[in-house]
Amino acid sequence: MKAAMKRRRSVNRNPIVPIKPGESPCFEVVDSSMACLPAVSFLKGNLPREPQSMAARLAKQFIRQNEGILKNFGISAGLDYDGSSVDVVLQTGTRVGAIPLLSPTSGKPDYGLIIKPRFDWPGIGSMLGKMGWRVVPSLLQLPLLPRSDRKIPQWVLSTTILLRIKELLDCLERRFELAESNLQAPRGNIRWSRYITSNISAARFLDVPCRYPDLRDDRELKAAVHFTLRKQLASLEGQRNAGAIVLQLIGICQSLLERVRSVIPKQPTAVTLGAWYRGSVRTRVFHDGLQAMEWAIEDRGLAGLGDMQGLPWVMPMEEFFEAWMETVAAALTRRIGGVLHVGRKRETVAPLVWDPPYIGSQKYLLPDLTLERLSARGEKETIIFDAKYKGHWEDLNQERWGRLDEELRERHRADLLQVLAYSTLSEASRITSCLVYPCQKHTWESLKKRGMLYHRAALNAGRRSVNLVLMAIPMEADVEEMVQTLAVAVS
Repeated sequence: MKAAMKRRRSVNRNPIVPIKPGESPCFEVVDSSMACLPAVSFLKGNLPREPQSMAARLAKQFIRQNEGILKNFGISAGLDYDGSSVDVVLQTGTRVGAIPLLSPTSGKPDYGLIIKPRFDWPGIGSMLGKMGWRVVPSLLQLPLLPRSDRKIPQWVLSTTILLRIKELLDCLERRFELAESNLQAPRGNIRWSRYITSNISAARFLDVPCRYPDLRDDRELKAAVHFTLRKQLASLEGQRNAGAIVLQLIGICQSLLERVRSVIPKQPTAVTLGAWYRGSVRTRVFHDGLQAMEWAIEDRGLAGLGDMQGLPWVMPMEEFFEAWMETVAAALTRRIGGVLHVGRKRETVAPLVWDPPYIGSQKYLLPDLTLERLSARGEKETIIFDAKYKGHWEDLNQERWGRLDEELRERHRADLLQVLAYSTLSEASRITSCLVYPCQKHTWESLKKRGMLYHRAALNAGRRSVNLVLMAIPMEADVEEMVQTLAVAVS
């Protein structure tokens, strides 16, 4: 009996082994969903006879340590106990990306959380290639994740690196450096000994060797920028088959190289980078530029489910889906003609004038996209697009309107009223307001076979004709195929 108690006490006193970097997992979840993470996954080493109590303590500590970063990412975390096991319940928002999470055993970012979109897509690299630079992921000032995503092409990160280096070169300040050269007009300190022994003996009486302070660019920093740009150019040259966006990046990289060709490229050492970080010039642009060079030199990638360390990043899916709808609308404009105004560029802002001005709530209306054109009859026509990253289309096609949850119906009503409110901003005789939701590719194919890719409604507004179009577009279908459907829906 005593031996058994002694053995039990020795097991309970075993220290918690910190997770080694090689064992560090990355958890994959989907946006706008709930995921459960077993708390026993935090336990390493010899497990106690009843691990759930210790797992619950570690899970509580895990939530407390990562509460801030999860909240900033729009993720709520809580504990759930079903009588047999403890789980960490994560409720994700509409942001996708990758973030590091602190381990409750080591206190280090040994874990990573990967949030992917709930609607199918071919990958962020392929999507950004189709969309151009309408939206790009935001890199976070956080520790590296345990793994990087090999499915994300390097040019996605090159976009951020080149833009940061361009900003760095734009604000690069010159400084005084001691220079030595032969001058016809003496300046600074004259090197008399060299003048007598070298110049006079060679009959070069007008060449006076001088040592003087000269206002120059930081040649050492420019040499590091030159090295980084050459490395980026070599990487982009190998990705030419990725599409036109890579060719544009190559052009930007070559234009930046022209600005630093006066210096010889040189890879900065870790000591040099550390000195620059600790230097007196600590502006955000300077720091971001140094960080971009460090990423390029160390061949970092965006974090995901690969086998290398990756950079944390985030991208709101609302902005991404609006940019995807903008891509489709731009293709539609080329097909049917007209002028496309983009809300992302603040081209569709309609101010709300309150009386008196200091009261009121919302200050303006901002449609996502507005297409103005002349119809076949020569009348003015306005097509308004409002993209909503919500799953309402899937819900509407699974259940009848009367069977849907009341909260879901209220949210859909709010979307309809919003897009109809946008129709009051146009004086055209014919207005079409389109409410667009995302959908899965298989849903799109199913509705296509049944001829139900969109729903239309009409509203009489005096002399104006207001049409309402409710439709969904997948993020995995061909753009031209969606444009054909959209052209029929708004005709």
